[in-house]
Amino acid sequence: MRATIVVLTAVLAMTACGRLAPAPSPPAQAPKIAVVASFYPLYEFARRVGGEFAEVRNLVPAGAEPHDYEPTPQDVAVLHAARLVIYNGAGFEPWIEKLLPGLPAGVESVNATEGLPLVRADAEHDHGPGKEPKDTHGEKALDPHVWLDPVLAQQQVDLIAAAFVRVDPDRRTTYEANAAVLKDELAALDERYRRTLAACRRKTFITSHAAFGYLASRYGLTMVPISGLSPEAEPPAARLRAVVRAARAHRATVIYFETLVSPRVAETIAREVRARTAVLNPLEGLTAEEQAAGATYVTVMDANLRSLADGLDCR
Repeated sequence: MRATIVVLTAVLAMTACGRLAPAPSPPAQAPKIAVVASFYPLYEFARRVGGEFAEVRNLVPAGAEPHDYEPTPQDVAVLHAARLVIYNGAGFEPWIEKLLPGLPAGVESVNATEGLPLVRADAEHDHGPGKEPKDTHGEKALDPHVWLDPVLAQQQVDLIAAAFVRVDPDRRTTYEANAAVLKDELAALDERYRRTLAACRRKTFITSHAAFGYLASRYGLTMVPISGLSPEAEPPAARLRAVVRAARAHRATVIYFETLVSPRVAETIAREVRARTAVLNPLEGLTAEEQAAGATYVTVMDANLRSLADGLDCR
């Protein structure tokens, strides 16, 4: 009996000690990095690079056109609370560039076109002679639509990955691995474009606005835009007549329009030249319907490729 009591006493003592000194808890996981992207493609690139360690927000809502977006007070608050802000630059979002100087010192920002081979808008491809957009130095504006070229998009991914490493160097390996996977997908997309567009009966396409210059240059095509760099700019009558002449000269069977602006002008030109219309998406944002359907940068770009191949009679 006495031996039993001694054993029970020892067990109780050990249990009590266990309650007073529990095993150490695993260290708490660091909070996710708050990231803000100015518009859809950069949002997707940032989300893919950051993975599980980033909380990424797309500042421009679904269905909104980012060229002339007006940020709300809530948007400004989100920017101030971010650790990393990613924007396209090249004059694409002047509204966000105006806000950057006022952000707190701890907010890192990355211009996703910095160091890329940007080109200036062609006067013929804007608002008519003498009406092309100008930058603050009086020169023709830069074309910001680099994300539509899968090769330049890979360079944007590199810039975004480098920004993640700057703000969170402990996870460098993860961010660089995520970026490598995404770049492989973009390289495969580039190969599909090269293979499909290499053998087309036509090489000239008519589109709503001058968003596809980098893509056209990459794959040996010629873009004839109805409007200039801004999709909402109203083209003058002289520009419309020039587009009709080009459509007839190149025997265009398709006039391309986009999802976030009215197709009215494209439809008018299509009727004039007896062509049909089809979507060529500049990926400046997704509609709510596209988001609900699970659209991504790659799926939209593949849809663009099918649409181009159809209109250009690619074999």
